Amino acid sequence: FPNVFLTGMEEDLFPSRQSKDEPHLMAEERRLCYVGMTRAMKKLSLSFAIKRFLYGQSLLAYPSRFLDEIPSEYTNSVKQKFGATMQNYQEDDVFNQDIDPEGQGQLSIGVTVRHAKFGFGTVLNFEGDGDSARIQIKFKQAGTKWLISSYANLEYV
Repeated sequence: FPNVFLTGMEEDLFPSRQSKDEPHLMAEERRLCYVGMTRAMKKLSLSFAIKRFLYGQSLLAYPSRFLDEIPSEYTNSVKQKFGATMQNYQEDDVFNQDIDPEGQGQLSIGVTVRHAKFGFGTVLNFEGDGDSARIQIKFKQAGTKWLISSYANLEYV
C-alpha cells in the first residue's frame, strides 16, 4: 500500500491491556504492528492520543511502547502544542509547532520557504525528488498549496 496509517498507538490499546502480562500475546501484537508498518511503500503515519474519552471518562493515554522501539533516524515527530485552542489549530497550526527541520537549505518537512507570490510558508509534505518533486506548503496568507519544485522557485529561509 502506498500510504499506511496506524492510529491508536497507545498503551492499553496497542498493545492491548490483556497482552501486557502474557509474553506470547505481547509478541503477537508486536508482530502485528511490524506487519502493519512494513506494508507502507511510501509513507507510514503512526498516531496516538494524549487523552482518550472511554466509558464516560476522560483518561490520560500514553504512547505505545512499540513507538519507542523504532530507531529515531526513521521517525519525524511533530511536537504537541500545549494550551492551544481549536481556533489556533484551525488558523495556523503549522506556524505554532515546534518542529526541527531535517536540514537547512534543502527540501525537508518543517523547513520554512519563501515564494515570490505566496510569501512565507512551511513544508508539510513532498513526493519525489529533484526538479519533478511535488511539494505541499502551508503559506501564512495563501493557505496550503501543492507546487512543482522546478516551477516554484522557492527560497529556503
